[in-house]
Amino acid sequence: MTGRVDRLKKNYHLDILWTAFPLHPETPEDGTTLQELFRGRLVDIPGMMARLKKVAEEEELPLGDRKMTYNSRRAQELSKWAESKGVGPAYHDALFRAYFAHGTNIAKMPELVLLAESLGLDGVEAKQVLEQRTFKEAVDADWQRSREQRVSAVPTFFMGGRNLVGAQSYAVLEKFVQEGNTAKRS
Repeated sequence: MTGRVDRLKKNYHLDILWTAFPLHPETPEDGTTLQELFRGRLVDIPGMMARLKKVAEEEELPLGDRKMTYNSRRAQELSKWAESKGVGPAYHDALFRAYFAHGTNIAKMPELVLLAESLGLDGVEAKQVLEQRTFKEAVDADWQRSREQRVSAVPTFFMGGRNLVGAQSYAVLEKFVQEGNTAKRS
């Protein structure tokens, strides 16, 4: 989870429900370079990465020198399993660090099994969940819900029939939460 959302959870009574989103589902298992991903579009990749690094530093979040993007479908399916085991937030944090800080290919089953084991989860069971696609329908339902809600970017936050799209400052997120009449922690 991002530093800003963690801070909101400390200051407000919030329940966070993660919803999987089909971000570049066409990405092959071995990944694709950012240059290939954005080919034909007017995207300043070094500038984009510099802005991301600045935000990550402000939030004290790890961010490596990312050159690749990977298919996140398997990671999303395993996240549903991790949530069912009561370690959803820890899984999301570990996945963020693996992907954004270390450049781990989160489409690869062995990498995801290692990630699960690092959280104290059973690696054999994690592998079975991935091989049998145990949480495929749950992720399919999330993807459908994201289409119905017209989600086009991550993160997108929903609260009380309203939404907020994109990485936002803490002040903007806090205002969004306050407008949702969320109780502040004492």
